[in-house]
Parts: sequence; structure tokens; C-alpha cells
Amino acid sequence: MEGIAKVRILLIHAEHFSYRPVEKALDEAEPITQQVPASFSNVLVVFTTVESPDEENPPLIITRAANEIEAVLKRVQASSLVIYPYAHLSSDLASPHTALEILKGLERELRARGLPVHRAPFGWYKEFSLKCYGHPLSELSREIKPIEARGRIKVEKKYYILTPEGKLLDVNSYTFKPGEEEFRVLVEKEALGKVLETEGHGRVHTYLRKFGFEWEPYSDHGHMRYEPHAVIIMDAVSRYAWKVANELGIPVFRVQGTNMFNLAVKAVKEHADLFGDRLYEFKVDKNRLVMRYAACHQQFAILKDWIISYKDLPLGMFELADSYRYEQRGELVLGFRMRRFHMPDLHILTRDIEEAKKICLLVRDKIVDEVNKVGRRYWLIINVTEDFLKNHFEFVHELVKRDGRPALVCIYPGIYYWVINVEFNIIDELGRPREIATFQIDIGNAQRFGIKYKDADGSEKYPVIIHTAIIGSVERYIYMLFDTAAKMEKEGKTPCIPLWVSPIQVRIIPVAKTHLDYALRVANIIASHGFRVDVDDRDESLGKKIRDAGIEWVPYIVVVGDREVKTETINVRMRCKGIQKSMKVNELLELLEEEHRGYPKVESSMPMLLSKRPVLPYIREAR
Repeated sequence: MEGIAKVRILLIHAEHFSYRPVEKALDEAEPITQQVPASFSNVLVVFTTVESPDEENPPLIITRAANEIEAVLKRVQASSLVIYPYAHLSSDLASPHTALEILKGLERELRARGLPVHRAPFGWYKEFSLKCYGHPLSELSREIKPIEARGRIKVEKKYYILTPEGKLLDVNSYTFKPGEEEFRVLVEKEALGKVLETEGHGRVHTYLRKFGFEWEPYSDHGHMRYEPHAVIIMDAVSRYAWKVANELGIPVFRVQGTNMFNLAVKAVKEHADLFGDRLYEFKVDKNRLVMRYAACHQQFAILKDWIISYKDLPLGMFELADSYRYEQRGELVLGFRMRRFHMPDLHILTRDIEEAKKICLLVRDKIVDEVNKVGRRYWLIINVTEDFLKNHFEFVHELVKRDGRPALVCIYPGIYYWVINVEFNIIDELGRPREIATFQIDIGNAQRFGIKYKDADGSEKYPVIIHTAIIGSVERYIYMLFDTAAKMEKEGKTPCIPLWVSPIQVRIIPVAKTHLDYALRVANIIASHGFRVDVDDRDESLGKKIRDAGIEWVPYIVVVGDREVKTETINVRMRCKGIQKSMKVNELLELLEEEHRGYPKVESSMPMLLSKRPVLPYIREAR
């Protein structure tokens, strides 16, 4: 029964029982008006402990516990009963919030059955005295479990296709047009449940390992390590995510915080319950902690303490959050689906739904602009509640109109904490939908976490919150870059990644030792402008050095020999363009600056001289 809530009870039929609250034992102690004693005769005392894991099947737990207590009460013919919180029956305790919720629920259930019940206050040190009758039924213990674990709640979703013309069509009868082959894949997998024939790793997996992205065998499954080449790519994309967040035209504040939160906090627990069953949990002392699965917890914990005016809105908060999701082992995909990843989460506070809709259109345009820079396009899945679609259809339609392509619409009954959640998908090299970017409108968490703003009339209101990752998680954005390279290779082109994320942007290759000083002088000039450059000073042939640079996808390979030293020029091979050209160093710098414009410059993670580097395993394997 691992993962199912349990309640342990010790039932004492007492001739006399009394207690008095003395002092609080927990910060979450139940408030009481007076610390007065309570006394009972011929009473069934139910010492009760709620164990962890908690919050699975509370109604079923309460019903079964009430059944047991009622049966014993009738057998011993006690005049009354007392529910007495007693943490000492187990060392594996539920969170205070959940324990109190179940204890209150048990009291309500017993009272509804017409039983004379009293509940002692939760979270207090109490002195008590007890005189047990001593008959065979006067001391009993029970462990209450639900009959079966609760599965994930099944939501009856309905799928439609929304066209740019505003028609909402049945997904089963839609006729796909030329150019919508990728959209067909998305619809068949997500809406029609078709199992994809193409499985396996593909070229992206090979590329990632080639650049030092690898699983860490000394950790839990699904955790990656990042070697020197990968570190540069990760750092560049992380810095770029912050730059992109600042280009929306609204004030954005960057924060940083912890990656674990206490499930004893009511707001954290409720948010975790909404998220579902992929939580990464562990225990410290008596606390159950959850590893954050997004930056929501930290940002919301900060925002609730801010004094915010309507004049401050819209307002953004950004954190690059290491996030944890307990993905199934069979679902893990290097660089795409991991148990730990890095999410550049941006939350935008807005006054109301109408302002949120306007900002979401800005966010949508930015998301599309960024994917276009990579040379890709997104296909949309629009998850939306019935009420929101009915009352804000024009907004949903506008998202599709701006795309100029149909979108898959998934309609949810009722209200979740969000009213619309838009997923931006590419179709990867193996024909699989891959969600990269996202945004959603959240109407519930401001109230849940106590985030407020003061309106023009002085009243306090809860903002509507937009959640977004404009470029997606750092790893998924990188996955898309390498997937784009894989598509290039399939088309017979040289696979490339953009200059700004290339671990080595320029490699200088001296033809002979006598050319090393000039090579170093050129390298230092290029490095002084913030570009990552190295020098292959190894005792290898020129051909091998050029081949090795190609294996590492160095976009600009510079060869210097007698002619270049004499004329103070450089011979440049441009990998992605397939061009070889003689030029001055300043000309190369102009090319680099133009190609790099708008992206962050990140320092190198390795020594400049190749002779000072060991043969890195991932590079050796690639060669």
C-alpha cells in the first residue's frame, strides 16, 4: 500500500479522562480561545495519528475510520468519545495541514452519525490523565487504510480543430490540407491516441552526447550532467532566456530561491495536488518536502510579501529554476524529458482577464518570433475550459488567426487553476510532437498564495497571473536546436547550430610551430571582443586538425601559414556556408559581430590551447 494515506488509532475505554492544553507544539497549531481543561466519564478516547504519504483518498480514510470507531463505541457502550490528536503512534507523519483536515473530517462524519463526539485541539502540548477500565475491549488499536489507491482523476476532454477562419470542427472529420502533414501527426497522437511508429533516439541523441550532454549514472535516473562544451551551450541559452523576458516591454524582476518546499504549507500542498502525480518528494525530520516542478512556489512566496499597486501592473517576475518531475523511466529522453531540468519561468501579474489576454498576445508573438529565428514553426495545442472558450472565443480565435494555421483545441469541463493553457509544439526529426514553449492564464494561485494588489479605489484584489516559458525549458530549447541540425543533415546539408551557442566559435590552426605566435596573436584579438576562440597547437597534421574542428562543429576554422603571416591575413573556412575565404582579422570580427548580434556572449569553459586539454571522452567518442 505504499503511497496511500493511513490513520493509526489507539482506542481506550476510560472510566475517566481529562486534558488541558498547555502550549503550542506547532506553528500551525489550531487556534483556541481558552486553555481550559476538559473532562469526561465513561468515554472512548481515540488517540489518532495521520501518517504520510498523505492526501490520498481522504474521504475513504475518514469513512473507514468512522466505521471502526462507531463499531467499538457501540460494543463498549461508552457515553461519549474523544478524538485526541496523538503524533506518537508513528514516526512517519502527514503534514499538519492534512492531518488537521482529516481529523476535522472525522469529527464531522461521527457527528453526522449522531454520535457524542469531542475533538481535542490539534498542534498543542497537552497534559492529560486517564483511568482505563481494564476489560478485554478497553484497549484496541487499528490501522486504517483505504481499500484501494485513488488513481489520477480522469477528465473527460473533448478535442476539436479550430481554423484561422474561426470554425470549430470535429477532430474525427477534419480534412487535412497540403502542408499540414506535421499537424496531422500532432492530431493523431494527441487527440486520436495513435501510437507513433517511429521510436528510438534519432540523431539528436547522438548530437547531444557529442557535445557533452549525458545521463549521470551516479545519480537517480533522469538526471543529466553537462561537460565543458555542454556548459557553454546551457549558459548561453540561460542568459538568452533572461534577455528575451525583458523584451516584452513590461517591467521584469529577476529573483532566485530554493528548490524545495514544505508540503505542510497549505498553499504549497494545494498547488502540488493540482499539479498531479509526478512530484519528486523526500522527508527531512518530520517534514515532507517537494522538489519544485516550476518556479511558481518561490516567485509566489516572494510576491505575496510585496506591496503592489494597480499602477505597477503588469509586472513580471523571472527565475531560472532547476525543476524536478518524477518522470517514468521508460519516458526519459536525453535533453527532452528528464527528472531534473532548468526552466526559465516568467510569471506576469495583470489586473484582470482582459489585461491578461492583451499581454498573452504579446507573449504569443514573442514565442513565435523566437522559433522563427531558429528556422522552425510551432503547431498549437490550446487547452481551454468550456466557460473560457464560450466567453472569450474571440481571443482563442485570435491566437489561431495570428498563426495562420489550424490548432488542436482540447476543451476541459469545469475550472482548473488555469482557464487556458497553450502548448507550442514542433514535430521532431522522427515525426514526434515535442512541446517546447508554453503560456497559461492562471486565475487561482494569487488567492491561494495570498498575492494581492491595491486597486484605484483602495480595494484589495487578486491579480490574474500569466505563466510562460517563452523559449521553453533550457534543455528543450537546445533539443530543438539540435533537432533542426538533424533535419539539415537529412536534407543533405551540413548540420550546424547557431554561432552564439557554438562551444568553440573560432579555431585557429597554425600550419607549423613557426606560425604559433601569429596564431596566438590572432586568437587574443578575437577573444578580446568576447568570442570563444582556441588554438590547435597539437603536434598533428593539418588535415587531422581540420577534421577534428569539423567534428566539433566549429563554425569558423582559421588556418594560418607563411602566406598569412607575411600578409597579416587569415584563411577562413565557414562551416555552415561552405565557403573558404582569405580576409583580414577585422573582416572576420565584423562577420562574427553581425551573426552574433542580439545574443549573449559567454566566456569559454576550456583553456585556449588544445595541448592543455585532456582528450575528453565525449569528443574522443565523436571522433
